[in-house]
Amino acid sequence: MKDMLRNIPSVNELLEYPPLKSLVHTASHNVVVSGVRSFLDNLRTNVQSSAAAMNIPTPSELAERIASWITAEQKLSLRPVINATGILLHTGLGRAPLAEEAIAAMSEVAGGYASLEIDLATGERSQRVVAVERLLTKLTGAEAATVVNNNAAATLITLAGVATGKEVVVSRGELIEIGGSYRLPEVMSASGAILREVGTTNKTRAADYSAAVSSNTGALLHVHTSNYVVVGFTESPQLHELIAIGRKHNLPVIDDIGSGALIDLKKYGILGEPIATDSIKAGADLVLFSGDKLLGGPQCGIIVGKSALIQKIMKHPLMRAFRVDKLTLSALAATLGLYQDPEVAERRVPLLSLLATPLDNLKNRAERLAPQLAATGGIATAEPVQDHAYLGGGSVPSQEIPTWCVALTPSKGNVNALAAALRTGIPAVMGRIKNDRLLLDLRSVLPGQDMLLVDALTAFAKPAAMTESLATL
Repeated sequence: MKDMLRNIPSVNELLEYPPLKSLVHTASHNVVVSGVRSFLDNLRTNVQSSAAAMNIPTPSELAERIASWITAEQKLSLRPVINATGILLHTGLGRAPLAEEAIAAMSEVAGGYASLEIDLATGERSQRVVAVERLLTKLTGAEAATVVNNNAAATLITLAGVATGKEVVVSRGELIEIGGSYRLPEVMSASGAILREVGTTNKTRAADYSAAVSSNTGALLHVHTSNYVVVGFTESPQLHELIAIGRKHNLPVIDDIGSGALIDLKKYGILGEPIATDSIKAGADLVLFSGDKLLGGPQCGIIVGKSALIQKIMKHPLMRAFRVDKLTLSALAATLGLYQDPEVAERRVPLLSLLATPLDNLKNRAERLAPQLAATGGIATAEPVQDHAYLGGGSVPSQEIPTWCVALTPSKGNVNALAAALRTGIPAVMGRIKNDRLLLDLRSVLPGQDMLLVDALTAFAKPAAMTESLATL
């Protein structure tokens, strides 16, 4: 054992070998030294605890291994990915990409100070929501607006602000669960409101709401069930029917529309998504929706509606816990600014631009890309194929969007190895496997990323990349 330990080179000796010497120029000297020490400490521990003799690599081999290990350790887990899955609002990939205007706005305020809670005209303290409230009220027709960090927070703080200790009437068919074990009954319990469910899973009538109203009722809640569809023998009341009940009993009606469309998406083939403006026009007292889904902005939860109710929500102690920062507000303001002209929004908001891309355009891109991808070397076949994309894994799951893909078959190994190699490569690419081929769906690939797909396949075809991918078989 002592002989084996003596064969382990010192830190200073290893630092003179080219792999580590060159790594100092890309990572800091301290990072490399610390990495070498940590690696050698682990090696010594393994030698001391091993019952049998171990083969200690040569200093050159050790330097190579340590350099690879440090490089892998330094690689950020959060990094850019080319979304070729065909799921436009992919939760795992960060949902909607931001418009260039939103990115520029974030950059402008990120590098220094900003007028987050200061009115520059008066020099007095202001509220941070002022940065977006004017645009939100203009675009939705609401009296007032506020913003929190996501739509789950919007639901929680709205219920806490207007109905703590009171019953909130909601259809049993709308007691949704979404990703991350978010369950509406549990959110309602956490808010301090009391769940009063009415109707059945498949049938709820306006009369069920009316019958449930009592002196202890605090609000009526309508929830858009975007991630599932109940079909067949069904019935549910229209929003205007609930508003009529709310007016009769002087109760606020809360409309949680979920994904948050500001424009009609029928032209893109997306049906049944409520529009915030329509809910306000119908008379909803509060409308809740996400900023990072159909709106195509940063992650946040938006609340618009009657001024008196918005003020109650903003004064709730939870507002400080749920408030958004200057980066979110700047990105949201820039995104909302684009919606002042729907034609501009369609061109500049990436989600809308992807939805609006003509099918012939996608076909042309697929036909142009296929031979370039096939020529990279690691691919046996690359074929343009027509298929269907989806808006989101949990949003309007039954609605398909026509698309074109490039279907790849690896020249060696299997399709899972190809998918893994592209997913872990630079640039990282995520596609979807179908019929033993990897599909790169261009409906969710930004036009400027086409050549990056070629780069990713070129890197895969290199001998080192190929060897690594085959090792995963």
